[in-house]
Formats: sequence, structure tokens, C-alpha cells
Amino acid sequence: MLATAVVAAVTTPVLLLSVTPALADTAPSGASRTQGQGDRGKPSVEELEKAAEKAQKVYDDAVAADRAARDIVDAALSDEAPLAVAAATARKEAAAAATAKESADKTLADATAARAALPETATDDEKAAADQAVTDAEGAARSAADTTAAADTKATTAGRAADDARVAAVREYSKVRDALKKALAEKKAADKALADAREEEEPELPGCDLENRLLTVVTGLPSKIVAGSTTDFSLRVTNGTDKTLDKVSSRVYFHATDKTGYNVIDDAFHVQWSTAASPGWKNTQGNSVRSLGALKAGTHTDVKLRLKVDATAPAGIGLAFVGGDYVNDDETCGGNMSTEHDFELLAATGDTGNADGGGDGDDTTPGTSTPGTPETEPQGATSTTPVASSTAAGTTTTLTPTGALASTGSPSALPQLTAAAATATVLGAAVVLTARRRRADSA
Repeated sequence: MLATAVVAAVTTPVLLLSVTPALADTAPSGASRTQGQGDRGKPSVEELEKAAEKAQKVYDDAVAADRAARDIVDAALSDEAPLAVAAATARKEAAAAATAKESADKTLADATAARAALPETATDDEKAAADQAVTDAEGAARSAADTTAAADTKATTAGRAADDARVAAVREYSKVRDALKKALAEKKAADKALADAREEEEPELPGCDLENRLLTVVTGLPSKIVAGSTTDFSLRVTNGTDKTLDKVSSRVYFHATDKTGYNVIDDAFHVQWSTAASPGWKNTQGNSVRSLGALKAGTHTDVKLRLKVDATAPAGIGLAFVGGDYVNDDETCGGNMSTEHDFELLAATGDTGNADGGGDGDDTTPGTSTPGTPETEPQGATSTTPVASSTAAGTTTTLTPTGALASTGSPSALPQLTAAAATATVLGAAVVLTARRRRADSA
């Protein structure tokens, strides 16, 4: 691989120049695309998909070209590149010539000194020999000087050639890099144009409204619940608006911790529901009662609820969150703020039974609870997010709604519990509302 790259480096500028125009020929021009579409309006999603596909291919080609060009540059910058090898050889030859010249100059100096040191008694032959030695040394010195000059010129020329090749390789590689950057920018622009067009095609779903005239009132939920017990209570959902709500749902969620306030025991609570239109106890799905059907303005529907608590649940404190929401046939939707009902969870005592004597005996789990006093007023609401769910039709009767949601405070032992539960309820409500909206849209 390196040998091939080294050979290629000899013609590096030519190879890199051949890469850059190829990229330029295949790169899509944003200006040309815009001009071509000017007369026929916005491009279709199909056209943008083709443009994005083409831009992707150009980018992939640019990446491959960049990788190849980098190999060529690395080879050109290597000491094994032919021009680099030639320059190194020329430098060695120049160094050898310089050494030979130094030797020749020394020989000449020695010959000249020897001739000058001849005594007056030197014979003619000795003088002639000394003269010849100087002449020969002068000739050798001149020849060494000429060789050194030629070697220096050759080394300089070879060095410049190697340097020029390196500079040319780097310059051409920068063009390939520029082509890669341009291809990437074109790709991002094409991808964004396609994403924007697809987003414009998707119908925008209207947001859901906060509707506190949709009232959810709990009756019979005690303030103390015993582990292992079964508690029956009820929920009344009232449409206090001036219009029919097409699909109304309710949501019941129990959140509790042990007395430390850190260990969450939500899994110990199990809720069932029943209505006149859908008798028989059924488990809630995702803590929700399926659609209660339509509610005309000023009417309400009642839901029977049954809470079962595992006998192994530890003593602690808890909150019950209750809320309602709706989805209309015209795709509008909304929900009320969830109401909070705090309670104390007592450890199992062994002597158990139905908390309020209601419900079917064979559906109950042994246990005891402190029955709550039936409530006739809506309970306090502190959450700020609509709660969501869906179900079967319930019993509907006419009612003139009165009253408003009252604010109830939490006992001092519950602030951290309230914060955690409220967060979970808010997030769950948003998810369920969104899911229901999408199901309604696809129906």
C-alpha cells in the first residue's frame, strides 16, 4: 500500500487535481436548484427526497475522495517519496564532494608548504618534484571544487523539487477538503429542506385546554386505609360547561410511601371500576377508567370504584389523585386539574373486612379501613395539569352544576410526597392526553 502511495506521490498534483474537478462536477448547485424551481413554486416532498439522496451520494463520494487524497498527501510528505529520496541522495553526494574538496585543499596546502620548505641545498630534481606536487594538488583541488559546486546545485534543485511537491500536494488536498465541506453543507441543506417539507405536510394538532368546569368529585374515600383491606368509594364526573363533551374519561391514581417518605409503594394499590352501563368489577388500565361516553351540558355520570391494598404494604402516608378529561369529535380536547385526597396507610391488623361494607364479597381482599364521610362538595385541587384516560359508557343524569373547586391544604407530613406524586401525575396526564388525541385522529 505504501509503495503504491509513494509511486502515486510522484504525480500527486495531477492525481489530486483529477479528484477535485470530479467532485465539482457532481456537487449539486443550490443556486441552480432554486432557479429551476422558481417557475413552479415549492418542490414536492418526492423531489426533495431525490435531492437529498443525490446530496448524500455527493457527500459519500467526497468522503471517499478525501480519504484517497489524504493517502496521497501522506505519501508525498513521507521521506520515502521518490523526490524526497532523490533530494536525500543529492544531499549525501554534496556532502561527499565537500569532504573530497577539503581533502584536496589540504593536499594543495601541504604541497605548497613542502615546496617552500626546501633548503637552498635542494637539488633540481627535488625542486621539480615539489613543483609537480603543487601542480597536481592544484588540479585536484580545482576538480574537487567543480564537483562540489555541481553537487550543491543538484542537492538544491532536488530539495526544491521535493518541497514544491509537498506544497502542491497540501494545496490540492485543501481543495478536496473544501469540496468535502461544500458537499456536507449541501447535504445538510437538502436534509433540512426535506424535513421542513415533511413537517409542513403533517397536520398540526390543536392543543388541549384546561377546563375546570369538568368536575370530578370523590365520595366515600376514607382518611385512613388499612393494608390488606378493600375500600369501595364513588366518583361523580359532571359536565359544568355549556356544551356536550363527546368522550369523557376519568383517572384515579394512588401514590404512597412508607413512613420514611423515601420508599414508594404505589404498586401495593389496585383499583377496579364499575358503572351502571358496564356492570361488574374491572381493573383500571394505566390507572384510568375507560371512556365514560358523552356528557351533555349540565349532566353527570357516576363511577363505582374499589381500592384493594396489598396486605404486605407497610404503614405510611399517601395521596389519591382524581381528575377528568375529554376529547371531542372536532379534535378539541381538555381536562380539569387533578384533585388531591390525602390518607394515612395503616399496617394490616389481621381482622379484616370490606372498608364500607360495599362491593361483591368474592371480589374483596380481607382488610379493614376507616370509612370516610360522604362528600357532597368538590374536593380541593392543587395540580396544574389536566389528567387523561379512556372507557365504556356510564350512567348519565341531568344535574345543574353548582360550586367550584375548593383549595385544600396538605398535612405537614406530606409535602415531599405531594411534590413527587404531582410530578408523576402531571407527566402521566400529558402522555395519556397525547396518546388519546392520536388514537382519535387515526380513527
